[in-house]
Amino acid sequence: MAIMAFSLKVINLAEARYECTYGRGCDGVCCQEGRPLVYPEEIERTDTNLAKFWPLLRPEARKTIEKRGYLTQRRRLGQRVMRSAGGWCVFFNQGCVFHKVGASEQDPFKYKPAVCSLFPIQRDEQDRWYVRQKGYKGEKWDLFCLDPKSTTFPAAESLGREIDLAQRFEEEESAE
Repeated sequence: MAIMAFSLKVINLAEARYECTYGRGCDGVCCQEGRPLVYPEEIERTDTNLAKFWPLLRPEARKTIEKRGYLTQRRRLGQRVMRSAGGWCVFFNQGCVFHKVGASEQDPFKYKPAVCSLFPIQRDEQDRWYVRQKGYKGEKWDLFCLDPKSTTFPAAESLGREIDLAQRFEEEESAE
């Protein structure tokens, strides 16, 4: 398979290796204690669509949300973060509930927080895009999928949808 060309500059894309093995040996460890930050527009979208997600949530997550809400008071980079229940994001139930509902509407990223949709791509302190990798830029999260030694799969092949989404975010920011 040929490596795709992207207009978005991802500073370590040429050497990055990444393969998501969710459902093929990984049970969704990135959602375990993940607590992603959530932007105000994502909170609004979640609030507006909570009834779509509710039936798919774990009973434990529904109880947590009823009692304490789905957001904590903690902040990361100035934004609220998602609550967990039983060690998992409240919107995780054998996969991401946001992803499942969005996929049923032909857009798996439609309801997911941006940081989840883009994972493992993010911006660095100089606003440059990069692929999170063990040993790169002080990566703290010790997940096997972030270890380039765990796969030979080039990130440029496996992360096409995420890179396209990051490009879309870039274009939206430029238009503002």
